[in-house]
Amino acid sequence: MEKVFKSPEKEVLLLDNSTTLANALRRAIYEVKTLAVTEVEFFKNDSVLYDEILAHRIGLIPLKNEKIKEDSFIELPLKFEAKNDGDEIVSQDLGKQVAIDNLPIVRLNKGQKIEFIARAKIGTGKEHSRHLPGLIYYYHLNNVSLKKEAKKHLELAERFPRVFEVKNEEVEIKNEWACNFDEEDVDVKGVEIKPTEKIVFIVESFGMMPLEEIIESCVKILEKNLEEVKKELS
Repeated sequence: MEKVFKSPEKEVLLLDNSTTLANALRRAIYEVKTLAVTEVEFFKNDSVLYDEILAHRIGLIPLKNEKIKEDSFIELPLKFEAKNDGDEIVSQDLGKQVAIDNLPIVRLNKGQKIEFIARAKIGTGKEHSRHLPGLIYYYHLNNVSLKKEAKKHLELAERFPRVFEVKNEEVEIKNEWACNFDEEDVDVKGVEIKPTEKIVFIVESFGMMPLEEIIESCVKILEKNLEEVKKELS
C-alpha cells in the first residue's frame, strides 16, 4: 500500500491487485452510522420553496457526527426574517453542528420569514444517502508515458490538469494516479496509456467524519460481517 495524495477531504492510496477488498470497503461505507436531519417541522415559510423541498435540502446538509442513542434526536432550530431582498439562509445558520458552511438553503425577499426545527438522528447510507459520510471508489492504475511528439502538445495540461503539467515548454506527467481515462479520450499521437494490476483507491469525506475514522469504521464493519458469515458457516 502506498499513499500518493492526502488532504483533509481526500486520500488516495495505491493498492496491489485487490479489487475484492476495495469493493468490500466501498460497500461497507453504506453501513457506517452517522448523524443527519431526518425530519423538519415548519412553523412559518414565506419563501418560494415548498416545505418538502426545503426539508430535502436541509436533510442533505452534512452534520458533524456525534454518538447519540439511535432512538434519540438532536434539534436544530432556526428562526429568520429577511431584512433585505435576497437575504440568504445558509447551512451555518443551523448552528455549530453543521460540518460545511456556506451551503445555500434558500433566498428570501424583505420581510419574508422562515421558522422551523430540524431533527437529526443516527442512521446509515443503506437507509438514505444523507447518512453517507463520504465516498469510496477505485479504478485500475494506468501507466502513462509521453513520446517526444506528444510533449509538444501543451493543450494536454489544459485538458487534463490533474494528470499533465507544462515545464520548460514541454508537457510532463504530473499525477499518473489521476489518469482514469484511456488513449481514445486523449486522441494525441505519442500518448500511451496502459492499465496495470494496481488499484487507485480513493476515500473522500463530506466533513461528517475524518478520513481516518471513515476507513477505520469500514474495516470494523467488514470484520464484523465476516465474523457473522463465519458463525453461519460453522
